[in-house]
Amino acid sequence: MTLVDEIPSEPTDARGRVAELHVLREQALAGPSERATEAQHAKGKLTARERIELLLDPGSFNEVEQLRRHRAQGFGLEAKKPYTDGVITGWGTVEGRTVFVYAHDFRIFGGALGEAHATKIHKIMDMAIAAGAPLVSLNDGAGARIQEGVSALAGYGGIFQRNTRASGVIPQISVMLGPCAGGAAYSPALTDFVFMVRETSQMFITGPDVVKAVTGEEITQNGLGGADVHAETSGVAHFAYDDEETCIAEVRYLLSMLPQNNRENPPTAASEDPADRRSDVLLDLVPADGNRPYDMHKVIEELVDEGDYLEIHERWARNIICALARLDGQVVGIVANQPQSLAGVLDIEASEKAARFVQMCDAFNIPIITLLDVPGFLPGVDQEHGGIIRHGAKLLYAYCNATVPRISLILRKAYGGAYIVMDSQSIGADLTYAWPTNEIAVMGAEGAANVIFRKQIAEAEDPEAMRTRMVKEYKAELMHPYYAAERGLVDDVIDPADTRQVLIRSLAMLRTKHADLPSRKHGNPPQ
Repeated sequence: MTLVDEIPSEPTDARGRVAELHVLREQALAGPSERATEAQHAKGKLTARERIELLLDPGSFNEVEQLRRHRAQGFGLEAKKPYTDGVITGWGTVEGRTVFVYAHDFRIFGGALGEAHATKIHKIMDMAIAAGAPLVSLNDGAGARIQEGVSALAGYGGIFQRNTRASGVIPQISVMLGPCAGGAAYSPALTDFVFMVRETSQMFITGPDVVKAVTGEEITQNGLGGADVHAETSGVAHFAYDDEETCIAEVRYLLSMLPQNNRENPPTAASEDPADRRSDVLLDLVPADGNRPYDMHKVIEELVDEGDYLEIHERWARNIICALARLDGQVVGIVANQPQSLAGVLDIEASEKAARFVQMCDAFNIPIITLLDVPGFLPGVDQEHGGIIRHGAKLLYAYCNATVPRISLILRKAYGGAYIVMDSQSIGADLTYAWPTNEIAVMGAEGAANVIFRKQIAEAEDPEAMRTRMVKEYKAELMHPYYAAERGLVDDVIDPADTRQVLIRSLAMLRTKHADLPSRKHGNPPQ
């Protein structure tokens, strides 16, 4: 049944006009057809409106420009002008706090971006920036609308410009729920967090067909740019899930840990976990022997409220852990070396991962806690030629530039330049603590003894006995747990069981910290 069948051709009073409005809204809400909806569901994907319902609190969504239609001519477009033009925009709430959202509707033009479509997105982005509230994009689109030519491409330019203007001002979250190819992939890359769903979402600049034509390599869409590829190999995706429902639920959880904008603090949450809870189990979790690995996740679980935390980039650069958690109800960012992976060394990917996380925390007023157990930077030709100096400097720059409260805790090893880079007191950590198992030094005792006492060892009747003696002497002189404390390089050596209490009290003191950076347009961080 058409609009003409349901209402008079020319309503003559307000009631007739209202009836006409209701019919138009029903058409917009229903989408192009039931067949198109069934096709979307057959791919294992929800519709745009179903996704918005999962993201936002029930009944809170307010749609903007629902009746917008394109004005393009040619290639058959003039005969097909669906309402919404393939993108649903508006605002609602997540746990009572305002969130702006736009969602591509793949049922309409494959979610492809045209001029009207882009203008709707531009408007909702401007509204989010002006209101100072997070922006979530639910991406499921086939790229630029080819029939509209350069007008569609210009629409992407407007999105990228707004992504950049909003960076560090409001949280931006991209949720990949379908294809995202070509220039369209740069918008998610500019946002703070990227979520992906396995099998149904892909991101790449050039697709498998182009790759095959240019290089001869054959690969599937998921093999080229699927969720697991970007979560484990490229680092483009921060999170990957098996289904849309779980993915969107985790987006809601992430939003509960973030402030509305850069002028606010993250929301607090009541905690029944005592602030003064002792953690005697920590005495057994971390071996005193620096050569024995352990799982840093277990340390984090023991320290934070109810053992609950959200790990960022969980499957990429696993030798470092970045997580959001709460201590006494207050949100904190945790950066920690992971001795179970590559002994917890810093390499190119770990440096990039941690640097971006530190920058995000600093932008959104999230205090940073750094847990150190780092033997140094990863040696190797690949690392040096890949620019470990440049990439390691990114992490150094991020820490030095951060003005939020910063607390570092040395659990065990803290060697060389990696110790300095991991928020040491010398680069501006507000408070630095150490456990009695700490070893702060330029390098490990064995390596140091081989350098310092090379001549004595070589000339000794029993070189191995001499080496053992020199290692012991070096440890006694320069690597005992209180060497750094005696020189004021750590503020205190603490009982591991008291760590949670010490961190919470320190954060309470630092809550009113205020620090200004020098007047400048912006820094020039290493790239």
